[in-house]
Formats: sequence, C-alpha cells, structure tokens
Amino acid sequence: MVGYTKPMQDAKEEVRARLNIEDVVGEYVQLKRAGRNFKGLSPFSGEKTPSFYVSPEKNIWHDFSSNKGGDVFSFVMEVEGLDFRAALELLAQRAGVDLSQYDSKGGQEIARQKRRLLEAHQLAAKYYQQSLLQNQRALEYVFQKRGLSKAVVQEFQIGYAPDAGDALVQFLVKKGFTKNELSLGGLTNRFGGDFFRGRMMVPLMDASGQVIGFTGRIIVDEPNAPKYLNTPQTPLYDKSRHVFGLSQAKEAIRKGDYAVIVEGNLDVVSSHQAGFTEVVATAGTALTEAHLKALVRLSPNVRLAFDGDAAGLAATERAIPIAQTVGVDLTIISLPEDVKDPDELIQKDPQLWRQAIDQAENVVDWLLTQYTKREDMTAPIGKRRFTTAALRVVRALNDPVEQEHFMQKIAAYTSTSLETVKEKLTNTTDDSQPERPLKPVHIAEEIKQDPAAYQDSMLALALLDPATRELLNDVTTEMLATDERRAVLTYVQTNTEPIQSIPKNLQDYDTYVKILLLRADARYGEWSDEDRCFEAARLVRLTITEHKQTQKDALTKELRIAEDNGNDEEALRLRHALNELIKEMPRAKR
Repeated sequence: MVGYTKPMQDAKEEVRARLNIEDVVGEYVQLKRAGRNFKGLSPFSGEKTPSFYVSPEKNIWHDFSSNKGGDVFSFVMEVEGLDFRAALELLAQRAGVDLSQYDSKGGQEIARQKRRLLEAHQLAAKYYQQSLLQNQRALEYVFQKRGLSKAVVQEFQIGYAPDAGDALVQFLVKKGFTKNELSLGGLTNRFGGDFFRGRMMVPLMDASGQVIGFTGRIIVDEPNAPKYLNTPQTPLYDKSRHVFGLSQAKEAIRKGDYAVIVEGNLDVVSSHQAGFTEVVATAGTALTEAHLKALVRLSPNVRLAFDGDAAGLAATERAIPIAQTVGVDLTIISLPEDVKDPDELIQKDPQLWRQAIDQAENVVDWLLTQYTKREDMTAPIGKRRFTTAALRVVRALNDPVEQEHFMQKIAAYTSTSLETVKEKLTNTTDDSQPERPLKPVHIAEEIKQDPAAYQDSMLALALLDPATRELLNDVTTEMLATDERRAVLTYVQTNTEPIQSIPKNLQDYDTYVKILLLRADARYGEWSDEDRCFEAARLVRLTITEHKQTQKDALTKELRIAEDNGNDEEALRLRHALNELIKEMPRAKR
C-alpha cells in the first residue's frame, strides 16, 4: 500500500474485507474448485488449459499464462483498464462502502453533487409532466393506447420528452445547472443534447420517492430505435440496486407480507392502476442480492413473475442461491401462455392477474415442472438431463430437510430410488452448473509472457519445499530481475524452515510472496519430493543460462562498438571475456 494515504488505506481494507475475491473474479472468469483454490481459463489469453488461479485463503489471484497476479484491486484494474482510484470506487460500490467517509472534503463535494443532481431530476420530471399536457399525440398514447388513468399518471409522475434537440437542456441551464452536471446525471447524450426524445417518460425513484433517473418508452415505434431507453449508470442511479416502484409499493408489501417482482416498469404501473400495489420491478436487469435486500426489510416473501423460456429458467435458477443468502422465500407466478407480460394480462382481465399472483408456487416445484416439459421422461437420456438440472437446483438449497424433500420428488419423477438420486448428488460436482455470461475483459494491449516467469517458479518451489533451497546456492541476486525476487532469494538461501507466515523481512513484498505461495501450491503441491528437486535444478540451470546469455549479448554489443571505434586493446579484452563466458555456458544449459 505504498503511496496511499492513511484514509485511502483504510478504505481499501474495508472494501477488501467485505468482498470475496472469488466472487469478483468469478464475474469475468468461469471458476471451478481446485482443492483450496479456484481455477479457470485466463481472461488475458486464448488458452485451452486452465492456468488462472484464485486463492480465497490468501485473497490473491495469479495467471500463469501472463505471470500476472495480485489482489482483488489489481485484478479489476487489469480487466477493466482502470487506475487504482477508479477500481476502488467500483469495488466500494459493490461492497456498499461509502468512500466519502474516508475523505471529508471529497465527501462534502460528493454530497453537494448528489443534491444538485436530485434537484435537476426533480425539475426534469416536472418539465416532462408539463410537456405531456402540451402534446396531443403523447396524451393519446398515454391515456388511450396505454389505457393509463389520470390518478396513476400523477402517482408515477409520468410525462413526455419532446422530440426536440435540447429542450430539456435549455430549460435546466436556465435554472442554473451546468451541462457537465446534466451529463453526469445521464440527462444528455454524447453531443450535449437531450438524452430522451419523443418518449413517454416514467421517473425512476428511490425508496423515499426522489427521482434518480428515467425510463423512456418511444411512442411512435421506429425500426432502428430502441423501444425502451433507461438512464445509464450515474452517481444517483445504479440498476443493480434499484427496485422500480418501491416507494409506491412499500406500504402494500409491508401490509400484505409479500412482494411481486415483474420484469417491466410498465407492468408495475399497470398493476398499481389495477389495484395490485405490492408489485415492483428490477428495471430490466437481472435480480441481484441488493434487490432482495431492499425487499426483505419489508417482507421475506417474494413472488417472481419471470418468463418460462430458457432465459427465464436461468434467471430463476440464479435467484435461488441469492434468496437463500438473503433469507427470502421465493415463489413463482405463472402467466397464461397466450399473454407475454402482466400488462397484457391486466388489459385482458385484471382478475386473471390476481389469480396468477394467488396461485404462485414454490420456486423449486416450478422449476422441476418446467424441466419435465423439456425432456422425454420415458427415455434414459431424458431422465439423466432432468436429474442433472434438478439436482443443480437442489444443491443451491441450504436446508438438508428441504433438499431431501425435493430429492424424493425427483426420484418420483424419474421412477428411481431416493438412494440413487442422493448418490448422483454426491458424485456430481458443480461442473454441471450452466456457464453464466461473464463480464467482458478490457485488454488495453496484448499481454506478453514475462521472460522472468521461470524465476518466480524457482522461488515459489523453494518457498514450498525447503529441501530444494540448497540447489539455489549458485544463483546470485544480480541474476534476478526485481528487488522483490532478490529479497525472496536471499531469504530462501539463508533460511531452512518451512514458511508458516510472511517473514518480517519479506513483509514489504507481502502480495508478491502470497502470489508465489499460490503458484507453488497450484503447480507443485501434488508433486513428489524427487520431482520437485529435479524441477528446481532445471529452473536454476535456466536462470543461470539466461543470465549468461544476457551477459553474452551485452559483451557482444560492447565488442562491436570497440571494433567500430578502432579500439583494438579494448576489443581484445572483450573478445577474451566473451570466449571465457561461452566456455562456461554449456555447463549451464537446461
């Protein structure tokens, strides 16, 4: 943490303490358990054999293909192309850490900035409401085509964004806001004009009812225009945390002791108009832990109205472990096959939506039913696929009684014994889990193999196995590339005891030592003593050879310069030194 201020160090440690490195890395890399560690394919190269390791115990990652490694911050910096401050802010947001408390001046500025953005958004909402009243086409769309009532339009502060270049920008600038503020709040496009144009506007509000963003629905469908447009990520709006309609629904959720989650914001508006005021939405994004935490404060009972297609099944599966973590009881609302969403069902008959809500079924029961519809349950391959998918769900359950309950159902579905199902659960690993979409990795430039990677392997092996250390006696510090490598070499050459914790004289290189230990465990942990010694000897020879090759290249260059300058005496000396070095090199070949 050299170079960081004390408050920054404190913030870093607080964020680190709240996050699991495997969870963060797992958003970019498909990880699988490998003993005490996790491994996966490197996100920095096109490798086919996993050489990327994560150690939850040491809070460290290491990529053998590029010889890069570090902590959770260095990983995010690497994959996102960010500096440390930006990576810290990104991870702090994920961890729920308010960085402003670690920077009093910065905190005051951030608080002032957020107040300004809230004021701008509230004025924007009022502006859109006034614009709706002045546009006949928009009025017809809202009240006739969408069938919304005056009461619900007022409750949700629905408005209209004029189909003009910068009408809102001009309005807010006159109110004293800068274009930079409007850009920061997601109210302008990249050209400085209005972000939303020609759309029905539905404000996004936080739990207290403050406007923090907007959803815009185009009122005249155009082939190349998105039907819905949402505010991008801003200091106010985070789609992974925002629950649409929560400020309007929280009392009904508390009173009825359940919440209904739908996929679309307008499904929420239609539901509230029809009297189903416990309905909220996840703003067009995947259900997250933050969403459920916001709801569990009001009720532990959540009913999901997801699609029954492949995407809906996958989303439901992902929701189960999240719900288990948060302490939420999940049930599933099934829609009739002839409607696409709750809004359409309400337009058809509001009582059908009430019936669907009341008939919500247990999430696992629902999934099992869906799986049976997708497989031939009379064929062995169908039973195999069904049990694989079903047990993937069961494995996510925390309660063993609940697990056995559903294993009994799986046995009944497949006409097999409970013991057989249990055996498959025991023998099947998480390798059966479906691969989830991973975040893209930002690679600023091609990452090349570190030419000194073999030095790290040599030192890692010496740290792991003290018996190999005497083989490093012929290695000198000048042969190694960095101070951290030289420090570890000195340590292993002067200490014969196994390493239990980071030695005092290596604590300045804490992260590097942890990476070496992870490297050693992942690569050499299962090797025999004999194989480790052979490998250590090979790496030592390679280190010495490479060092002498470097010396040879340097002497050759100096010799050419001396010859070009006509310095015969110097050339003779260099030629003699070069010949002596060449004689030594065969003894150092790998």
